[in-house]
Amino acid sequence: MTVDVFGAYTSRAARFLTIALVAAVLAGCSLFGPSKVKDEPIIPSATLYQQALDDIDRQYFKSAIESLQKLDRQHPRDPIVEKSKLMQVFANYRANELDEAILAADRFLAIYPNGKDAPYVMYLKANSYFAQIKDITRDQQLSVDAIETYQLLISNYPKSEYAEDAKEKLLVAYDQLAGKEMSVGRYYLGNGQTTAAINRFRVVVETWQTSTHVEEALYRLTEGYLTLGLTNEAMTAAAVLGHNYPNSSWYKEAFDLLGKQGLAPVVNSGSWLAGLRN
Repeated sequence: MTVDVFGAYTSRAARFLTIALVAAVLAGCSLFGPSKVKDEPIIPSATLYQQALDDIDRQYFKSAIESLQKLDRQHPRDPIVEKSKLMQVFANYRANELDEAILAADRFLAIYPNGKDAPYVMYLKANSYFAQIKDITRDQQLSVDAIETYQLLISNYPKSEYAEDAKEKLLVAYDQLAGKEMSVGRYYLGNGQTTAAINRFRVVVETWQTSTHVEEALYRLTEGYLTLGLTNEAMTAAAVLGHNYPNSSWYKEAFDLLGKQGLAPVVNSGSWLAGLRN
């Protein structure tokens, strides 16, 4: 029997080297001497917070955020951390880092849901969604997110100083969603998908009654129902349009459209639109 002395020696050497490497790692050392870890100098929380405020005043938002994050890291139990997390939301918002502002707001609200600054943080979060709303031809998830956050703010803090502005921005966000529905509805109507178009216009009339698109939606309903031969629904849509917007150019067009078929605006009690007259 032949014994491979060299192979056995090599195997033992490899195992020894492996053990040595593991020991070095566990000891926090390298084979070439102890590794040097640079300790972060501890800075008083009040100093870091003031540095951040000074940087925000100078609009050095990135530097301010770094100071605030260092404060959180070095002084996690300090009461000033609550203010630090609030200012991180504000600094990111002012820096137009809107996604980061939303994340910072979520972190604040998770830790301090009943904090005195919770309404303001929620307001900044909603504004961060609102500022990113795109035109009506694009996906409107940001509009939905803004609406949900504004509604939560108004519901939870109806007397806060931010509630009124939230209500005004809600109307704009509603208009965005209504505009998206109108855009899709017009597309369907132009492609002969009349029933699908009507469904879109109904959403505008039923759901977004405060939007600026309701007048046109009622006219398009008149047009769509006439195309399908549903004259009672068409006359009701025109009547509701005339009742709520008597001076609207859309009402004049709806009135003329019915007149070409010998019809006139009349509310038919059996129509789903009848209840919208008032």
